[in-house]
Parts: sequence; structure tokens; C-alpha cells
Amino acid sequence: MAATLPRNAADAPTAGTARRPVDYVWAAARLSIGWVFLWAFLDKTFGWGFATPAAKAWTAGGSPTTGFLKGTGENALGGLFSALAGQAWVDWLFMAGLIGMGLALVLGVGTRIAAVAGGLMLALMWAAELPLTTNPFMDEHVVYAIVLAGLALTGAGATLGLGALPIVRRHPILK
Repeated sequence: MAATLPRNAADAPTAGTARRPVDYVWAAARLSIGWVFLWAFLDKTFGWGFATPAAKAWTAGGSPTTGFLKGTGENALGGLFSALAGQAWVDWLFMAGLIGMGLALVLGVGTRIAAVAGGLMLALMWAAELPLTTNPFMDEHVVYAIVLAGLALTGAGATLGLGALPIVRRHPILK
């Protein structure tokens, strides 16, 4: 018999219940996407030379949003997004989103909030790149947003995360 997904997060496994293989797949997806957000925060903050050189690190006075948003100037919504590039409030909001979503997903607490916030951030990043150059509408931003929705709907924080803790189970805002 094939394993089925829980109908909602309330049906997801809790502490002391058996985990199914699909629970571990969702946990791996949660940890992976959490690391993507967390790594983006760390590299942009400290400029470890992967996507951000040290000279452009946030701690060195660089703007974590300028490179991406300035590159949208020729796109359909480029004027709007280019105008936001490098503004302190945009940088702070973006970086708070990266670390908040990264930590929530890696720890398995607040995955619903992280999924909504992450979906919004990814939708804005997708819109900034319109029109897409390699596909009419689909790119990694859309795929990540879909996976974030799946994480929230399946209660993925309860497997290999702190989402199984009694306090998290008692307070739905923490799931």
C-alpha cells in the first residue's frame, strides 16, 4: 500500500509516532531549502567569496540587494525594482527574511510563517526577473515556493526538527 501525505499539518507525525519515508523526504527538502536561505544570508553578510566577494559584504558596507536589483533595469518591472536597490530598509528587510526563513526551516519551527514569507520573497524575485529568458514562466523561484507550500502543509518541521516539541504542537503559530 502506498504511503499518503497527511491532509494537513495537524495530521503530521508528532513526537513518539512512527515516521514514514515521505516524512524524511519533506524533512530533507526543509533542511535543504533552509540551508539555501541561511547560506545566502551568511555569504552576503560576510562575503565568503562564493556569490559575494569580501569587498561587497554587508559587513564591509556593501548592499546585499544592489547586485540583483540593479540587474533588473531592462526587465518588465525593472524600474520599480531598480529603484529599491541599495536602500537600507530594503537591505535590512531582505537580510532579516533570509536569516529568519533559514533558521525557521533548519530548526523546523515556524515553518508555516517561513513558507508564507519565503513564498512572498520568491514571488517578488521572480517578478523582478520578468520576462524570464529560459522559460516562459517557470524558474527556481516558483519551484522553491511550491516546495515551501508543501513543507507548511505537511508539518515538515516535526521530522528531524524541533516541530515535534510539545510547546510547538500546542501553539500552531510555531508550526
